Amino acid sequence: MGFLRPHYPAVCAVLAVLCLFSITLSVSIGSARIPFLTVWSIILNKASLASIAPHWDMGRENIVWELRLPRALLAAMVGAGLGLAGTVMQAVTRNPLADPHLLGVSAGAGFGANLAILFLGSLLGVYTLPLFAFMGALGATAAVVMVGGISRAGGPTRLILAGLAVSFVIAAGSNVMIMLADPHAISSVVFWSLGGFGFAQWNNLVFPAVALLFSGVVFRYLAEQLNALAMGEETAATLGVNPRGLRILTLTVSAFLTGVLVAFSGMIGFVGLMMPHITRLLVGGDNRRVLPVSALLGAIFLVLADIAARRITAPNDMPVGVVTGLIGGLFFIVLLSRDRG
Repeated sequence: MGFLRPHYPAVCAVLAVLCLFSITLSVSIGSARIPFLTVWSIILNKASLASIAPHWDMGRENIVWELRLPRALLAAMVGAGLGLAGTVMQAVTRNPLADPHLLGVSAGAGFGANLAILFLGSLLGVYTLPLFAFMGALGATAAVVMVGGISRAGGPTRLILAGLAVSFVIAAGSNVMIMLADPHAISSVVFWSLGGFGFAQWNNLVFPAVALLFSGVVFRYLAEQLNALAMGEETAATLGVNPRGLRILTLTVSAFLTGVLVAFSGMIGFVGLMMPHITRLLVGGDNRRVLPVSALLGAIFLVLADIAARRITAPNDMPVGVVTGLIGGLFFIVLLSRDRG
């Protein structure tokens, strides 16, 4: 499938440093600014990685460890997961405009999450929200595939239109649920429609972390098959790849990943659309390179977007979905303009 570019390790190293810096910046910035050195002293001390005599008060320690660090880590994981999902969706559909938001997968996950929040409560304990979000994402994926098709004959435009149509139908269903729900519970679903990380806690980071690790391993294992599929279905078949089976597997795992992420962050659009395109400009089209770099770029972008959302309307938080929607919408327009040219 080709040799790795010589500068690929350097790109990954630089992006890893930028990711660490963006997380540190997110933890440092806020109504109470905390120096970088203090941030890392608190983290290393709380994680028992170093024994540092406290030179900070308990208020700062709680801000760093209980509030800002879980939020920054959740933003990074969601950004990385959406970057992975967008890369895989664009690869298996051979559609440069595919991403979980435009194809209705995020809307389906949001529908499942809203159903669990408004009517089911803790039916299955802590697994209720991720499970129903995954089921909603999987159902939306199946609907888009049936309506728009994922063969080359279907065309990129048909698939995007199918995703938009499915999103509208799901949105209508969500609105009906809101109308029928207890008025006191309606305010809780606003979070899921706008997206944000304000409810991040250490005890709920395990679900997106496991989903991200599992999906990343599966996608990396399938990267060479995705490269073969990019050369056409007939070529992929001669190389021993089952195009239909590959699409079903990757779209199912993408729906699982998106569902879990939406369950804890709400619907955040356009990250999966933008990151793969930027990544291919940096490291080429080999999915063995695109997947990890897209994940790193997604993590950096969403952490920085969350910082912007917190600062624009400080001391209140603007939903991060507003920031990504604005940037992603402009990116989408530029992408369409380039395609037309």
